[in-house]
Amino acid sequence: MDDDPHIEQRQIEEAKKDPRFFEPLYKKYYERILRFVYKRMENLEDTREITSNVFIKALTNIQKFQHRGFPFSSWLYRIALNEIAQFYRDAKKMRVISIDTFGISRVADETGKDSELLSPVLAKAMQHLNEDEVLLLELRFFEDKAFAEVGAILNITENNAKVKTYRVLDKLREIFNKLND
Repeated sequence: MDDDPHIEQRQIEEAKKDPRFFEPLYKKYYERILRFVYKRMENLEDTREITSNVFIKALTNIQKFQHRGFPFSSWLYRIALNEIAQFYRDAKKMRVISIDTFGISRVADETGKDSELLSPVLAKAMQHLNEDEVLLLELRFFEDKAFAEVGAILNITENNAKVKTYRVLDKLREIFNKLND
């Protein structure tokens, strides 16, 4: 898959003129967005519906997209987060948090904890974080996003994304210490 930002920008501009040209963007990002949504849902049917809504909204609002130096995917992730939040508000359910080993090892590195011992403690500790704090960790460590892209997805500055992430990590360390006492 070609990750040339100039090609992507041209595809976006073509899609703004004619919706038929949205297909390459859809094909490029569908799997990524589907996986992102699936990690936050309880079943595949809801995941597919939300992912479909993400791309429908992206297509119908592509005129509003403005290139700000971040991949088109940042905009899609933001739409996905809004759709997921709306789903849980409408369903009056709690959001699912999926913790994978790649993310655990990255959190372990940042918190100075042993990744083998971290998994069950992390799951328990995450329950003490608010939704925004969990989202920061998910994007940074489980989705492997750079701080700049985390900021773009959450509509905050890169520096603010860094500061907030490190504050959440400090909070996690405190929670770990309390849980291990």
